[in-house]
Amino acid sequence: MELFRGRRRAKKIDKELGKGLWRQAHDRYVRGLDRYHQILEGVEDNAVHNQLVVVGDELAEQLPRVYQLCRRAHEQFPSTGMNVPRGASALHSGLSRAANHVATTAEAEAMVRLQHGQLDAVRRRADQVLQCLAEAESAFP
Repeated sequence: MELFRGRRRAKKIDKELGKGLWRQAHDRYVRGLDRYHQILEGVEDNAVHNQLVVVGDELAEQLPRVYQLCRRAHEQFPSTGMNVPRGASALHSGLSRAANHVATTAEAEAMVRLQHGQLDAVRRRADQVLQCLAEAESAFP
């Protein structure tokens, strides 16, 4: 039963995001978010862990937003490959930079976990994710 549910979900995502540029933008965000949560599992200090959970939850709450941005992008600027369609460069840039910032947020988190970084660096990187998503939203005509 679970196998069929997974296949239906994959088909829905392919239909709504395509298999090209917009799907890649979504998947990169998801991978960065997964990386963040994997690193979080190894944080032993409860106070630090709790603060990192708040940031991780905030990033996870953006996933439906990222999905909808990518869905709208695929509707307005269909792409089957990796070329950015004419008129979509600001939108793609915002989504791509958001995914990059999720990854750098996870890197900053790893430094905190290793006690070589500061929590405010994680917060700054997460704020950059939110800023990039807002820029992507404003790029729609």
